[in-house]
Amino acid sequence: MKKILFTLAAFVVTTCAIAQNKVADVAAFKAETIDLGKIKVGNPTTATFVVKNIGKAPLIIEAANPTCGCTIGDYTKAPIAPGKSGTITATYNAASVAPFSKTMTVKFAGVEEVKSITIKGEVLSEEEYAKIKPAVAPKKNS
Repeated sequence: MKKILFTLAAFVVTTCAIAQNKVADVAAFKAETIDLGKIKVGNPTTATFVVKNIGKAPLIIEAANPTCGCTIGDYTKAPIAPGKSGTITATYNAASVAPFSKTMTVKFAGVEEVKSITIKGEVLSEEEYAKIKPAVAPKKNS
């Protein structure tokens, strides 16, 4: 009986010791949501998320996956040293006129938990966009 209890206690201690870190233990995002504002239809727009390694070991981003095909993700592939920062980019294709909110899931090596980051904004028709962002007149040669 003592052997079983000792084995069980050792298992519990070992499991706790190797338990996965949480994202909050290893990474800090400058922003978890980026508002791209009003963008013109057909004009892909990119948001850059800055992630700082707040852990004691190099931080590796294993994946940054968009939740739909309208967004393309990329990220720092090299290990991020403690105290240093890397980036995750999300490029929205802006193909449809409508407000949008798109999420990416980020997976770090050695961390079971995933982190969600979001880009949002509103895609306007060319006509509506021109009303709020008038074209810049070309410079005249003197």
